[in-house]
Amino acid sequence: MNGFLYSLTLQWKLDIRSKSLLVTYYIVPLIFFLLMGGIFTSVMPEMGNTLIQSMIIMSVSMGAFLGLPPSLIETYGSDIKKIYKANGVPIHLGLVSMVLSAFVHLTMTCMVILLLAPILFSASLPSQLPLFFISLGIYIFVSLSIGSMLGLTVKNQAKLTMIAQLVFLPSIMLSGIMFPITLLPDLLQTIGRLFPASWGYRLMLENGFGLENLWYLILVSCIAIISCILLLNKQKI
Repeated sequence: MNGFLYSLTLQWKLDIRSKSLLVTYYIVPLIFFLLMGGIFTSVMPEMGNTLIQSMIIMSVSMGAFLGLPPSLIETYGSDIKKIYKANGVPIHLGLVSMVLSAFVHLTMTCMVILLLAPILFSASLPSQLPLFFISLGIYIFVSLSIGSMLGLTVKNQAKLTMIAQLVFLPSIMLSGIMFPITLLPDLLQTIGRLFPASWGYRLMLENGFGLENLWYLILVSCIAIISCILLLNKQKI
């Protein structure tokens, strides 16, 4: 247990010192929030009711899809993996530490948005905060599980960047956080539902916490976790 806590603390410090993670976990999401929050609420005043959920979906998606996977390549695609094996360290320890550290970082970013949005843009706070936080935790976990699968599957940094963008951009554009999803053609609405962002967004809305919005997130997370386990087992060979 002490070894795990040490690994988690070390990973936290490494993430804090990483300029790329600082950008994807904090700087870009918060700048996007500060810039677009005012624009959205000025153009569409009714968006104040969902601004917090929209900005959180964007922030979590960026951190999970663009921030976490490159860190996994640095560990499992380099000699660090050999150090794990040589010292008898469980191969999964790096992944677990990075995911938990990312979870904390993304939660902190979301808390900043939650606190500032009502002050800066008169956004509405969720009326059922306990359910909102549960929904937030579920979406962060699901997103990080997908990011972990990407980081363990794709070995080339350039290919990973391209694939991560192909997951991130539709998650933002087709999830309904930028504009009502009903404005999209039926085909794009269907494609948008393939990405967890659409389900996570609905889950965090008022009265959105229910099995009708949970089942897909549970399915995706189970597939991602099983895939990560299989990929890590290959790393042992």
